[in-house]
Amino acid sequence: MFTGLVEGQGRVEAVEKRGGDILFRFHPLFAWSEPEIGESVACNGVCLTMETWIPTGPSFTAFASAETLSCSNLGGLGVGSLVNMERAMLLGERFGGHIVSGHVDTVARVESVRPVGQSRCVRLTFDPEWSTQIVPKGSVTLDGISLTVNDCGPGFLEVNIIPETWRVTTVAVWRPGSAVNLETDIIGKYVKHLMQPYAGEGAPREERVTMDFLRRNGFGL
Repeated sequence: MFTGLVEGQGRVEAVEKRGGDILFRFHPLFAWSEPEIGESVACNGVCLTMETWIPTGPSFTAFASAETLSCSNLGGLGVGSLVNMERAMLLGERFGGHIVSGHVDTVARVESVRPVGQSRCVRLTFDPEWSTQIVPKGSVTLDGISLTVNDCGPGFLEVNIIPETWRVTTVAVWRPGSAVNLETDIIGKYVKHLMQPYAGEGAPREERVTMDFLRRNGFGL
């Protein structure tokens, strides 16, 4: 589990294709204390498992499966590419950002980047099927960065990038057309899943949620 607060950037040092998978070697560009083989690391928001740790450099290797490559931008990385990195959160530590699973839903595309005061407003587009899980002022994860949704609609969202985020993450290299990993809010996913049995075709349409409606659907006391 992660928080979407990027610890620093990492550089891709090697890309080794193995069938439909890829073995990456990453060099963290920030201090990394007490590395543990098998620990989870979010790379551009994708939860990867550390396979080996190489003290000289230092660097570590991690596999990305064919499934991971199919729904993220990791397949487009090459030697020298930069990624946002975050190690898994520690129980009992300060919790910033929001709950991030590291399971990317889809790849969004940057449509525009425009200055707004000292910040920048970034508009991204994606498959509209994910729009029901994104709400104004809600949380979203883009390339591993926890951000607040300024505006959204069918197939698009806008976020504000403050100067600090621009400085310490890969957002600074985003351009129109850039592929960005998108993870929607996990709480919204659970709510949508729980409500699906009551929203199928032929289900009676309720004009409003009442105590009677909740009792009839198993939520009463």
